[in-house]
Amino acid sequence: MSTPRFLTLPPGVTPGHLETPQGTFAALEALPVSGVVERSPALLVPGLTGSKEDFLAVLQTLAHSGRRVVAIDLRGQYETPGPEEPGAYTCAALGADVDAVAQVVGGGESIHLVGHSFGGLVAREAVIDGRTKFTSFTLMSAGPAGIVGRRARDSRQIMEEVPDRGLEHVWHTGLEREALTGGVSDEILSFLHKRMLANSPTGLARMAEQVLTMRDRTDELREIEVPALVLFGEQDDGWPTESQVEMSVRLQAECVVVPGAAHSPAVEAPETTAAALIRFWNAAEARLLDTRSDLV
Repeated sequence: MSTPRFLTLPPGVTPGHLETPQGTFAALEALPVSGVVERSPALLVPGLTGSKEDFLAVLQTLAHSGRRVVAIDLRGQYETPGPEEPGAYTCAALGADVDAVAQVVGGGESIHLVGHSFGGLVAREAVIDGRTKFTSFTLMSAGPAGIVGRRARDSRQIMEEVPDRGLEHVWHTGLEREALTGGVSDEILSFLHKRMLANSPTGLARMAEQVLTMRDRTDELREIEVPALVLFGEQDDGWPTESQVEMSVRLQAECVVVPGAAHSPAVEAPETTAAALIRFWNAAEARLLDTRSDLV
């Protein structure tokens, strides 16, 4: 569970909603406080038990690089409503949502896409399905296939217990203890509790099943030939760091290991993470310009 360290919106960051053919999505939008928007926009997709607030610590810095940056809640996640239909929460269905949001954010132009943890598996579907052209794609603390280790146990508890015992039970027997062990403030604890209970139970259980069973699509992703970045914390306790390094090799992608971070580098090392994203995005845009020049 990503745990934001603050909830106050930084200057230039505003809450709102994005209307798409796939539905309405709650969002946080960041724009430069000074200067103009002159670079490709970016879309940030959170993980299984997370939300758009997981990116609060990086939004302002990313926007200051001269771009619009949008973080969303997925369908059925926190402040984005979702149906009580399990089929709406497969990675493919959620990937179609990301396509729709990306087209709205980009206004038909290519954008950068970042997916954190389960959000990486969802965003990967959007890249592979080819409906939207992306300037770049970043897998942040996301592996090639189903999650393993301690976080797999957490996901299995959600999948097995939420349908019968409810969100409140899973909160008290799992995620609340994790938050208390981390020594979070009362304000953050209250937010995490509220966020957990706002999820669609059907959606959360199905998404947990998806993160456990997702097949490896690395080879298919490589065929898309979108500039890719694999970024994760040096102490990641989600997918093994070795598997993420191997995935970057298979993708012929850049690999960035963030010192001092674990599974949520945008929270745990925001400045380092933002700097790595900005450098990668700028390089991807430069390559895109060079390609277009060669075609003229």
